[in-house]
Amino acid sequence: MGVRKIVCAAAVLVICWTGGWLSGESKPSKRADWMQSAKWGVMTHYLADWQAQMHSLEMNVDQWNKLVDNFNVERVAEQLKDAGASYYQISIGQNSGYYLSPNATYDRITGIHPSKCSRRDLVADLYTALHKRGIRLMVYLPSGAPNKDEAAERALDWRNGPFDNREFQLKWESVIREWSSRWGTKVSGWWFDGCYFPNSMYRSLQPPNFASFAAAARLGNPNAALAFNPGVIYRLISITPDEDFTAGEIDKPEMVTIRRTVDGRIDGTRIQMLSFLGEKWGGGEPRFASDQVVSYSKKLWDAGGAVTWDVPAELDGTLMPQFIPQLLALKEAAPQAH
Repeated sequence: MGVRKIVCAAAVLVICWTGGWLSGESKPSKRADWMQSAKWGVMTHYLADWQAQMHSLEMNVDQWNKLVDNFNVERVAEQLKDAGASYYQISIGQNSGYYLSPNATYDRITGIHPSKCSRRDLVADLYTALHKRGIRLMVYLPSGAPNKDEAAERALDWRNGPFDNREFQLKWESVIREWSSRWGTKVSGWWFDGCYFPNSMYRSLQPPNFASFAAAARLGNPNAALAFNPGVIYRLISITPDEDFTAGEIDKPEMVTIRRTVDGRIDGTRIQMLSFLGEKWGGGEPRFASDQVVSYSKKLWDAGGAVTWDVPAELDGTLMPQFIPQLLALKEAAPQAH
């Protein structure tokens, strides 16, 4: 075999082996195409530490289970239906180390007892309520360990910064695989936060990398749409072919920039913006008039994308009433959303 043939053969092996950012996929993913017609959805940051702060609660395992057990999935689903939302995204957990779904793999790795994962699988119960109303379900999860839980950080071998975090990522992917396998097609997409060091953590030829990360999330549903968030960037970008829609975290939606799109895609990735209606993520009073919310959303719709609005939640998970008029304005402005 000549040198040129050897080089070509090696390249093919690398493409087959990595499957991720060097996957060689020539066609854009269609997993997030539904977002174009969906137009908009709602996110809830239902987090133990945030709820404790807002409602002056002392958070512990018993309190967390009480909150999750009393999350009113039927009422939330009915609110979303009445408001015309096409999908709903909820946080599984974040920095506190409390999660709203059980995960035996996480408990085994961390050794935390009693478990800070809830007894109730709130994601599964939400799907049941949402599905019968024709609303898709998505989930949010950080790409790193809970940074306010030192025991979990140590057990997961997490280092915050530009490190390869190989040991951590192998463990974190196993945690994600349990959830993904259990939920299957109930979850239409995942939004992964905190991918701040993609070159260090995810762009290696060998797994763990973007490809293995994506494969873990898609274990239960090969059609799950994924986004990896590099942080607040006012220009919508895609950071890997292994994601299907842009993470689009924007704190000032009036500043979002959309460039070089083709049929609602940037470099093959569906465009999507995630911002908040309150004064901050998950809290505060409405900071925009309804016509402003519609205007910011239309910028995404006109470009063929979708927008997800974070709405603060009550203790029982229901959307705070002062934000409902803004959602109804979106419903009126996007009557074809589904």
